Amino acid sequence: MQDILVVKLGGSSAASPDFTRWIAAIEEATRPVIIVPGGGPFANAVRKYQTKMGYGDEAAHHMAILAMVQFGLALVSLGSRMVEAHSDDEMIAALDAGKIPVWMAAQSAVESTEVARDWSVTSDSLSAWLAGRLPGARLLLVKQIDVPEDTHLDALAGASIVDESFLSMLRPETPVHVAGPSDLALAGVVLAEGGIPGHEIPGRPAILDAAE
Repeated sequence: MQDILVVKLGGSSAASPDFTRWIAAIEEATRPVIIVPGGGPFANAVRKYQTKMGYGDEAAHHMAILAMVQFGLALVSLGSRMVEAHSDDEMIAALDAGKIPVWMAAQSAVESTEVARDWSVTSDSLSAWLAGRLPGARLLLVKQIDVPEDTHLDALAGASIVDESFLSMLRPETPVHVAGPSDLALAGVVLAEGGIPGHEIPGRPAILDAAE
């Protein structure tokens, strides 16, 4: 079996005309794929009402993860191969059945002591965390902008293309790929051939280099 590809499909794509096209492209994949859904409009509501209602960051973090679950449920309803997966066992079982598991992070991410419980963690860093738990996995970030091919990992963080915890939660052995709007036209073909749309981002997080 080919290495697992963890695909973070951002919730911001929900408002894009490319949204259903990305779902169709991902479902063409012949390699094992796990989807990490973003929080999208559901997480935006959590941010908006935190100021108005006054709940703390830990509660907001938990609510934002539940927002990812909401977006994940939408993906499952729109796809034909996508299924809910709440645990590692459910993800593996779905892959073995030729399905595309959509990770419902409510239990494992909330309970983990490795995950900060504030807004520094979004679906970006959670996708990095999940990929790091899967031997040999690669990570594909589907973004709403095209990222230049000479961009490095630290530049992604510096430009806020990924969240502030992404570099610290990304394991050095996890390859990172980024795909944007210009990659969508051929994404289904590339995935059907066992490839990965977009391009790999070179470099390692400086924070991890300094710690070694």
